[in-house]
Parts: sequence; structure tokens; C-alpha cells
Amino acid sequence: MLNIQVAGGGYSSGVSDDTTEAVPWLDSEERAAWMTLIAMLMALPTAIDAQLKRDSGLNFFEYSILASLSQPDDHAVQMSNLAMLAGGSLSRLSHAVSRLERQGYVERRTNTVGESRCIEAVLTREGMAMLEAAAPDHVREARRLVFDRLSPTQVRQMQRIAHELAATASPEAVKAIDLAIEMADQAEKAAAGDGEPPSFRRC
Repeated sequence: MLNIQVAGGGYSSGVSDDTTEAVPWLDSEERAAWMTLIAMLMALPTAIDAQLKRDSGLNFFEYSILASLSQPDDHAVQMSNLAMLAGGSLSRLSHAVSRLERQGYVERRTNTVGESRCIEAVLTREGMAMLEAAAPDHVREARRLVFDRLSPTQVRQMQRIAHELAATASPEAVKAIDLAIEMADQAEKAAAGDGEPPSFRRC
């Protein structure tokens, strides 16, 4: 049975005093912050996923795949890089890409560079059209759930705090999100005629 922290700062027991004395229990402010963080981590992805499924038939992972593929000029990304950008394992990505292939949104192709060969996912015209149709309502929901509730200063603070926590939990995930942010910035500049579209090293 899991122990439950109580108002005094300790936990209802099941373990010896020698063990509990060494545990760095959360104080009341830390406990409130932790419980609120967990509530947000449970509620926010569910709300975002529900909106996408309701309005476009995509889940958030599938939307992230299409969005990642939309950024390079040729709309193609190596599968291993795409998994990193979309925030999933190669196995999960493969299943999701198979679903998107059946809907005509994505294709797979083999790319050869020198002696290296790799599998790339490619966004189709139908996939781009789906992404363009889904994006406005998705952005509205992101604003409703997050950005309309925060000041510009709080948004900057949120980004720094989230980056720090994610870097501790999963350094590889932070490398992926840093790359995704860089690619999105490059794509935005390219669309404005100020720079080249983002690209990955092929294979």
C-alpha cells in the first residue's frame, strides 16, 4: 500500500522511523505545487487530444507528425528524426505513420545517400491540407487552455521552468524539443522570405 502524505508534512506510516527520517518530505508549498503540476500534466494533454479528435479526427501525436513533416522544404523527414521531433518511440511512430498512410496523409520512401539508406516519411498534399484545416482550431484551443491565462512574462517563465524540468526527466526529449523549436523558427523565417527552410542531414 502506498503511503499518503498528510498535512503535517510526513506520511502515514508503514515504514520504520529510521527510514522516514532520511526522506526529504515536501513542505506545504512544495506539496501544493507538486499536486497542481500533476493535475495539469493529466488534464492538459487530455483536453488537447479531445479537441483534435473532435474537430479533425487526429490525435495529438498524429498532428505532431504532420506538423513536423510540414517544416522541411521537401516535407520529408527520416523516421528516426521524426520520432524524436514528434516525441514518441520508433515503434509508436511506425504504427501512427501506418494509420496516416491509410488515410493518404503520409507516404514512406527509401532515401539513399552514398552508401547509406534510410526510410523517410513524406507529407502528401492531402496531409498538408489536413494539417492546414486542423491547425486553426488547435491553436485556438492552445490559446484558450494556456496562453489566454498567462501574461507574456508568465509565458517566458513557463518556458524556462518546463525546459528545466524536462531536461532533468529526459535530456533526449529536450534535445528534440530544442531542435523542433529551431526548425519552427527557421520555417517561419523562410515563409517570410528571410532564410532557408529547415532541413535534416539525410540518412
